[in-house]
Amino acid sequence: MASEPEQREIILQATYACIARWGVKRTSLEDAAREAGVSRATLYRYFGSREQLMNAVVAWEYRRFFERLIDDVRDAGSLAEVMELGLQSARKAITEHEVLQMVLQTEPALLEPTFSAIGSTTRDRVAQFLLPYVLEATLAPGRDPEAVADYLARMFLSYMGAPGRWDLTESDQVKSLVEYELLGGILAS
Repeated sequence: MASEPEQREIILQATYACIARWGVKRTSLEDAAREAGVSRATLYRYFGSREQLMNAVVAWEYRRFFERLIDDVRDAGSLAEVMELGLQSARKAITEHEVLQMVLQTEPALLEPTFSAIGSTTRDRVAQFLLPYVLEATLAPGRDPEAVADYLARMFLSYMGAPGRWDLTESDQVKSLVEYELLGGILAS
């Protein structure tokens, strides 16, 4: 028999599969329970309501997204490189994520409560991930490494979701964005 964390993971994976197949509105608790091979009572024991289950699935996939992103940039050798690789990888993952794109087009309000609840935590985690790269970089005089990491995390998350005039699939554009707009004035010249 699966442990409690394993059972929860099975339910999340199963619910995600149902959402990918039918969308959020058409995924019922019965569908998720059937896909997970558990009873509705078991599903309720872990999540309490359909809304809690859907929010948990969004948070679960959000966490997995950032775990994959960290894997993509793990070998970056500099602050500029981690920003460049991260922006390209994140934007590609967002645009190619079929379930995310479906939910954004059909039920974007579903994402709002979860993203609001985990937004500052995500920013803090991204800043903590960037901090060692910031500490290795030669910063302009008077720059506080923690403030720089926080700023870069905010900018990274912003551009990741809404790149504006920048084409994040083009390496030259990403390099210019990072060099001139994100790190310009932060690194010593």
